[in-house]
Amino acid sequence: MKLSNGGVIVNLVVGDITEFSGDAIVNPANRYLVMGGGVAGAIKRKGGEEIEKEARRYAPIDIGQAVVTGAGRLRCRAVIHAPTVEAPGGSSSPEYVYKATLAALRVAKERGFKSLAFPLMGAGVGGLTPEQSVEAMAKAFEELGQGLEIYIYVLREDVLKTVAEHLKKLGWVEV
Repeated sequence: MKLSNGGVIVNLVVGDITEFSGDAIVNPANRYLVMGGGVAGAIKRKGGEEIEKEARRYAPIDIGQAVVTGAGRLRCRAVIHAPTVEAPGGSSSPEYVYKATLAALRVAKERGFKSLAFPLMGAGVGGLTPEQSVEAMAKAFEELGQGLEIYIYVLREDVLKTVAEHLKKLGWVEV
C-alpha cells in the first residue's frame, strides 16, 4: 500500500525488513549501538556480527544522530543506525522517534541513498504503540522525505491496517 502527503510517498509492507534490497535499512538503535533484540537483533542475525562490530566503533552517539555501516550479508547496501532509546532495552518516546527518523533521513541524503526501509521506530522493545511511532515518523518524513523512496515494514497485516488508518487520519492519502 502506498500513501502520500506533500509529495512524500511511503510504501507500507508486511514482511521481513532484513529482506529489503534497496539502499539502506534503518536500525532503531540504542545510544551504545549494541544490537541485541528486536529489529537490531534480526539485522545482526541475518547480516552478521560485522555490522555490530562496525557500528560499535562510533558509540556512544546521541539521539538525533545516525551512523552508517556496511550491511554484511543483507541484500541492502548499508544499515543506518539511529538511536530511539538511551540504553539497550530502554523506553522510547515520540520525540526520540522523530529525532531518530530525521537523523536517518539526513544521513541517507548525505550518502546519496534513494530507497530506505524503516521498521516502526520505537515500537516493540521501545514501548510505543504503532500509532505513536508512525505519527512521529510521519512528521520527519514530511520535513525531509522528499525525493526518497520510503518503506515501512511491519510483521503483521493488522499492524499495517492500523498504521495506514492512522496516517490517513493525519492527512496522508492512498495513491
